[in-house]
Amino acid sequence: QVQLVESGGGLVQPGGSLRLSCAASGSILSIGDMAWYRPAPGEERELVAKISRSGSTNYADSVKGRFTISTDNAKNTVYLQMNSLKPEDTAVYYCNMDIISSMWVRRRYWGQGTQVTVSS
Repeated sequence: QVQLVESGGGLVQPGGSLRLSCAASGSILSIGDMAWYRPAPGEERELVAKISRSGSTNYADSVKGRFTISTDNAKNTVYLQMNSLKPEDTAVYYCNMDIISSMWVRRRYWGQGTQVTVSS
């Protein structure tokens, strides 16, 4: 069994910052890329940021320069540092990981989601 648990969401004023965390646990052999998604108009979820196992990153245009994705591979954890937050960043944020489990099964797993609300 593999589980992703997110934390760090909350209410913040425009211009403020939040740091999201997502930790994977269970029978994990290997983790590939890790990412954060959020709902978007016309899409089920849009990619916010992704980081590969080698450390290369890519970001949605709307968050470039404001959000930073990072990992602690020893803890199977991915972070999303969100600065200069705007009301349009309000959403439920979901982490996603490419995981090979102890049964040598490879699939993508989702966290339960954490609410971020940007409002004055």
